[in-house]
Amino acid sequence: QVQLVESGGGLVQPGGSLGLSCAASGSIRVIYDMGWYRQAPGKQRELVAEITSAGSTNYADSMKGRFTISRDNAKNTVYLQMNSLKPEDTAVYYCNAKLLANFGRANYWGQGTQVTVSS
Repeated sequence: QVQLVESGGGLVQPGGSLGLSCAASGSIRVIYDMGWYRQAPGKQRELVAEITSAGSTNYADSMKGRFTISRDNAKNTVYLQMNSLKPEDTAVYYCNAKLLANFGRANYWGQGTQVTVSS
C-alpha cells in the first residue's frame, strides 16, 4: 500500500505566495519522478511541474519564474512553492509520484488540495 498525502492549500490574495507539500509513504522501494498537476473547474488536469530523482525539473510555461518544485528524497517528499499567484491559478492541485513499490511499478496520485487565489 502506498499513500501520497498533500498539505498546504488554502486561500491567498492575488500576488501572494503559498507552499504545498506531498509526502509519500508505504511499501516504496524507489521513487522516480514526482510532480504537481492541477485541475480547474471545467478544465482538464494539466502539468504544473515535475522533478526527477536527480533533481532535474520541468515546468509548464505559465508557471516558469513563479513556481519552484523541489524534493527531499530522504523524506519521500515533494514541495511546490508558488509565488506571484494569479486568480487563474485557482484549482485543485494534485501530487503525483511514479515509483517502484514492493508489488511493482505504479503511478500514484494524492487526494488533491484546493488553492484559491482571490481578493
